[in-house]
Amino acid sequence: MNRPPKVPVTILTGFLGAGKTTLLKRILHERHGERIAVIENEFGEEGIDNELLVRDGTEQILEMNNGCICCKVRGDLIRILGELADRRDRGQARFDRVVIETTGLADPAPVAQTFFVDEDVAARYTLDAILTVVDAKHAPRQLDEHHEAAEQVGFADRILLSKTDLVAPQEVAALRERIVRINPRAPVREVHFGQVPVAELLDVAGFSLDDILRIEPGFLDDLDHEHDEAVASFVFRSHRPLDADWLQAFFARALQEHGERLMRVKGVVAFAGVDSRVVFQGMHMMMASDIGRDWAPGEPRESRIVFIGKGLPREAFLQALDQCVAISAASA
Repeated sequence: MNRPPKVPVTILTGFLGAGKTTLLKRILHERHGERIAVIENEFGEEGIDNELLVRDGTEQILEMNNGCICCKVRGDLIRILGELADRRDRGQARFDRVVIETTGLADPAPVAQTFFVDEDVAARYTLDAILTVVDAKHAPRQLDEHHEAAEQVGFADRILLSKTDLVAPQEVAALRERIVRINPRAPVREVHFGQVPVAELLDVAGFSLDDILRIEPGFLDDLDHEHDEAVASFVFRSHRPLDADWLQAFFARALQEHGERLMRVKGVVAFAGVDSRVVFQGMHMMMASDIGRDWAPGEPRESRIVFIGKGLPREAFLQALDQCVAISAASA
């Protein structure tokens, strides 16, 4: 039996808050005429990116939560890729390529390794490129403190510098020099809110196993990966609408008191008197929000906020968020 052509796969990586989801949203919404299956990985138990990516419900997005794709749930990646290919072979799914967005804490090497050491995956998929988004504002500290950030740069085939407008030109130049020292192979370009030609991201044939083996001779051997145990994730949920002013006040206090340890926060919120979801994300001292899709008639209006950080006061956060319920809802 002749197998259909291999499906190209792009691994999209970058540290927490670098702008991976913004770039992926750009890729999905670009009019390139291709059908893309997306595999989303979240470090914590709850996924939020689906809310940020979905536009009209036609996107094929599969979520892998409660573990990192490079270690704890790596077996799930192999299973999902196999199931996707089986559905495609049977005509039950239509897609031209796969994009895998890793958690910001992932080492991309074990993910890439999957496409060479698992026989079924290797027979049905080909790794096109590893794209790494680097946050120009926070990267110097991340590269100093987190080996995953350095691995993400080191294994990249394309490097995209985000948030360069938030730092001085000389800082961007210094970061670019540091990146080139880590990885002289990968082209580096600046990207603003994911605005980059899709032709520079897809079908670039950027991943070279020979090049990787020269850099990392043990690449095809088992790669053990351990995360910093101090990094933890937790989620707040509420089926009652929240008060916008109170939630804003909560985040103002949280960022002021714990901003340095707050590595990532993402949320989908139902506000009292608002017919649409409000989606937001932030890290350290930065926060941004946007209006999402309208709540469908009869759809449960659940707020979900995911936190990732070091030494965050979980119970204090959850108790404070419980106080952000709108008065009308609390008295109902």
